[in-house]
Amino acid sequence: MELTPRVDTAPPPPSRRPPRRWIAGAVVGVVVLVLGFLVYKGLSEATLYFRNADEALAERDELGSRRFRLQGTVVDDPVDQDGALVFEVSYNDALVEVHHTGDAPGEMFKPGNPAVLEGRWDQSGAFFASDKILVKHDETYESEDDYQERMKEADEGALAS
Repeated sequence: MELTPRVDTAPPPPSRRPPRRWIAGAVVGVVVLVLGFLVYKGLSEATLYFRNADEALAERDELGSRRFRLQGTVVDDPVDQDGALVFEVSYNDALVEVHHTGDAPGEMFKPGNPAVLEGRWDQSGAFFASDKILVKHDETYESEDDYQERMKEADEGALAS
């Protein structure tokens, strides 16, 4: 009688389904890449650099068509020109021409008041193309007595109406 073990030399039958570990790893890798890309785009677009008018003029070529915030003081009343408000802002004796399209500015937007504009240089670099205006309030503060007097006058005016 033969007592030696039989050795099966035939290869195992081929597996018909792909290894699940590779599929799960590939899906996780794609999800991580997509989330990383979305976070990068969200953070890079949420960051708007802030430039004073004189800095923006000096860095016009470097800024190119990138979006940024421009600060300056409104010089004259805006003029409506081809559906855009055209005006100038000034900072440290530098003037920047602005063409604003988008929401109309509020009542605080007037000559002499500081404003922050969001937008970019136009393709020629001749003017700043704005689509959002943030108007800063003045830095005048009043005493508590002045405030109380103003509130009293407002209340009296409301009662008289």
